[in-house]
Amino acid sequence: MIPEFERWLYLVALVVSLAGLLTLDRRFKLAFFADWRRAAISIGVGVAFFLSWDTVGILLGIFFRGQTPYLSGLLLAPELPVEEFFFLAVLCLTTLEVFIALTRWSLRLRPNKRGRA
Repeated sequence: MIPEFERWLYLVALVVSLAGLLTLDRRFKLAFFADWRRAAISIGVGVAFFLSWDTVGILLGIFFRGQTPYLSGLLLAPELPVEEFFFLAVLCLTTLEVFIALTRWSLRLRPNKRGRA
């Protein structure tokens, strides 16, 4: 028998991951703490795209909810656990923050117009 709290572990891990990403965001002003509107649009578009992708896969019978004791049992739609939304948010926010950080880093390495680094 699996303890009741274990069914929430994956969701809790995803929320903790989001909190960590937002902490990095606040520290380095990467996405939401630099321009929350642009960040919200970027994350929203990404999550909406992947949720649409998942929905098509579910309707075609390609994707389905696996059996694991670590899912909460809460569903956004048939075969679409709530954890998927949080996973996609983590995925999109991570991608956005890495892109912004690497862009800033590469701009620092680029010499300015006068030829100095």
